[in-house]
Amino acid sequence: MAATGRDAPMQSGTADREIVISRVIDAPRDLVFEVFTEVRHLSQWWGPEGFTTTTRAFEFRVGGEWVFVMHGPEGTDYQEWISWTEIVPPERIALLHGESRGDPNAFESVLTFAPDGVATRIEMRTVFPTKELRDEVVEKYRAIEGGQQTLSKLAAYVAGIAQRGAES
Repeated sequence: MAATGRDAPMQSGTADREIVISRVIDAPRDLVFEVFTEVRHLSQWWGPEGFTTTTRAFEFRVGGEWVFVMHGPEGTDYQEWISWTEIVPPERIALLHGESRGDPNAFESVLTFAPDGVATRIEMRTVFPTKELRDEVVEKYRAIEGGQQTLSKLAAYVAGIAQRGAES
């Protein structure tokens, strides 16, 4: 698992507005891509530790939307909205993520799924509209830790699927 922050070397013109989180998931790429693209899976693992998700609308296609609420462990609800801008199964997903459609603070994310032996290396690269907004979500919402926790939950969820498959 790796994360880059403001102390990481500049790698692009957007580096000071980015968060990059990656992890190797011990599962084939097709399965990892599937659990990222089907709501029956997403609602089981999406979000940092202690969070649950309630989906209000979900249509996985370019231009489609996922409207959902993340319920925090302290009882706060966070309205969320995602619109997919590019889908290349099982390699890449690009999306716009905010609190609602038209959110001026919405950010862009690109997720890549690369084979790593029999496992899958997933990378989530998020670019915020401004450095200040990126810094705010890192400090106020602990976005880097939350992203790492989300990928940990994904890894555990996929491991459970693999175990159930091996038992049947």
